[in-house]
Amino acid sequence: MLDFPIKYQEPVFRPPSEGKSFLIQVTIGCSNNLCTYCDMYRSKKYKERDFSEIQKEIIKYKEFFDTIGQSPRRFFLCDGDALGANQNLLVQTLEELHKNFPNLERVGIYATAQNMLDKTTSELEELVALKLNMAYLGLESGSDKLLKMIVKGNTRAEMIEGSLKIKEAGFKLSVIAMLGLGGEKFHDENIEETSSIISKISPEYFSFLTTMAIPGTPYHRMATRPTFKPSTTKQLLVEMRDILAKIQPQNEILFRANHVSNQYPLGGKLPQDTQKLIQTLDQWIDQTPEGTFPPIPSSM
Repeated sequence: MLDFPIKYQEPVFRPPSEGKSFLIQVTIGCSNNLCTYCDMYRSKKYKERDFSEIQKEIIKYKEFFDTIGQSPRRFFLCDGDALGANQNLLVQTLEELHKNFPNLERVGIYATAQNMLDKTTSELEELVALKLNMAYLGLESGSDKLLKMIVKGNTRAEMIEGSLKIKEAGFKLSVIAMLGLGGEKFHDENIEETSSIISKISPEYFSFLTTMAIPGTPYHRMATRPTFKPSTTKQLLVEMRDILAKIQPQNEILFRANHVSNQYPLGGKLPQDTQKLIQTLDQWIDQTPEGTFPPIPSSM
């Protein structure tokens, strides 16, 4: 058996839809790394890697795949918000991928609204021309109150501006929202503000995950206080249903709620499958007892 040639600086993450893509770490960690609910990159200090290091890894990839007679078609650039990397670094990396893998079809990347706003339109178009054309945005919520509460680092208006800018440049955009983020107190606000921002952005892809209070995070400490009332299991389903019901997309949106944190898997296309999705959720809501809560893990 051949040893895989790349040793990543772990932990490493990628979206579920990039499960068949090969990973290149352009940056290490996350440039914000303050979101109260997230522990993905807390063990890392943010930095951009030297192109010479990346180039050596791409050559190792090439040698490895030549040995097994394959040529990858998809890559994903890590870590947390690699779109924020210097433009020259991204361009050099993409050109090296094209040089070594002529069958390259698509490159994906995590991005923040700030990354999108910091890049000029011409820079974004340059990346699209090099097949970096799939961006993943952790929106979390359309509510400014909630975005501030979780220290997301961008406002609702910036989320909209950045998303429309990157779509106009030719990127396909996948947006993730978090159910139950504000607990019972912000249940209605999360529904109204998230549904309206998704309507405005109309990303090509939209998904939900359920907020988990991960031990060791500031969000976990907040969620375990008596003053915080988390959403019940039924409220989480209602939140999903009502957000979907209120979205008025400007284009077709491929919707998925199949993250491991979600109670049930669900998917379809908006708007053509909206009513079918709502009917399914109504059935689940009717079958769910009142007052049950997803478990909050104990501190480690």
